[in-house]
Amino acid sequence: MRINGDRLWDMLMDMAKIGPGIAGGNNRQTLTDADAEGRSLFKTWCDKAGMTVGVDRMGTMFATRAGTDPNALPVYVGSHLDTQPTGGKYDGVLGVLAALEVVRTMNDLGIKTKHPIVVTNWANEEGARFAPAMLASGVFAGMHTLDYAYGRKDPEGKTYGDELKRIGWLGDEEVGARKMHAYFEYHIEQGPILEAENKTIGVVTHCQGLWWLEFTLTGKEAHTGSTPMAMRVNAGLAMSRIVEMVQSVAMENQPGAVAGVGQAFFSPNSRNVLPGKVVFTVDLRTPDKEKLDRMRAKIETEGKKIAEALGVGCSVEAIGHFEPVTFDPKLVTSVRNAAEKLGYSHMNIISGAGHDACWAAKVAPATMVMCPCVGGLSHNEAEEISKEWAAAGADVLFHAVVETAEIVA
Repeated sequence: MRINGDRLWDMLMDMAKIGPGIAGGNNRQTLTDADAEGRSLFKTWCDKAGMTVGVDRMGTMFATRAGTDPNALPVYVGSHLDTQPTGGKYDGVLGVLAALEVVRTMNDLGIKTKHPIVVTNWANEEGARFAPAMLASGVFAGMHTLDYAYGRKDPEGKTYGDELKRIGWLGDEEVGARKMHAYFEYHIEQGPILEAENKTIGVVTHCQGLWWLEFTLTGKEAHTGSTPMAMRVNAGLAMSRIVEMVQSVAMENQPGAVAGVGQAFFSPNSRNVLPGKVVFTVDLRTPDKEKLDRMRAKIETEGKKIAEALGVGCSVEAIGHFEPVTFDPKLVTSVRNAAEKLGYSHMNIISGAGHDACWAAKVAPATMVMCPCVGGLSHNEAEEISKEWAAAGADVLFHAVVETAEIVA
């Protein structure tokens, strides 16, 4: 029993036409018009597969295939359709559409299961427009309040709640009211390990913990040409020294720790004006909780010292966090057994990126399946996978999900 790889690939390519990027990828950021269009296409496919689609008050979509036992809790399978501003065609999208392909294949084969199956499109997984990442699944798991989520603002000052209403995808379901028997998520690795090891399937055992620390540095705007070096209060210089410090902290905590800066805003952002304000975010991750918290404390402390030495004001706000996650051993074994039964090469792997499965694991048994991506590249329009990789991981997902949902003869 295997999924239809061509049909899955066609869905991926059709979804990629919505919110195209400028270099072959996608810009389908959450709660944009492109996001609304992608949601509508997904709903159309779910309707044709005979599923019932519900939407909660965070905008997360749940497409249900009924089980034979009305009292049995559903098996949830999903990921996200939103992308980075310069995102690829597969990050998140593969997991949602592979889950739908699992249902389509079950329909083709006439498979019935005791437990319902719910294909899920979590809202705002990326956090690119509204921080923090995995916002909707975080509210679902009780990590954030609904009011907190609705009040999150994008760089233009628009709020999550207002934009959710504007695009027409504000549902009426209470967030988190649904109960899960289990949760599966299929994703590209977003790293180079599987390809380097020549493995087709990643059996995900853990997910790294994360802190996002937003630094706000306050200097003094001044002319770059006429202000003597010794008389500057340079927030940009403070940022550069903090970034170097972050690199050192990550290297001091090897193996298994990463940290860096991927976003910064200078004000007034003029080429001949020293910045009066710099805002940037440090992203640090490791699967070791003690190490994660130790790194956070050192980066905050040393960052403030660096700024103080330059006469620059410094404040730090934690705008994103989740603890390291150990996925459910029984579900992990189910994924591994499926890979072995199907003859796919596989290995245990720790997810370097955060996923909705991290929050789902707070409320139900959860695990993930991964496939390789070329060069380990992701969050980039050049992100690429092969049709064969996509199908192999979906095959494993199919067998693990159907086993967990319990086939009815």
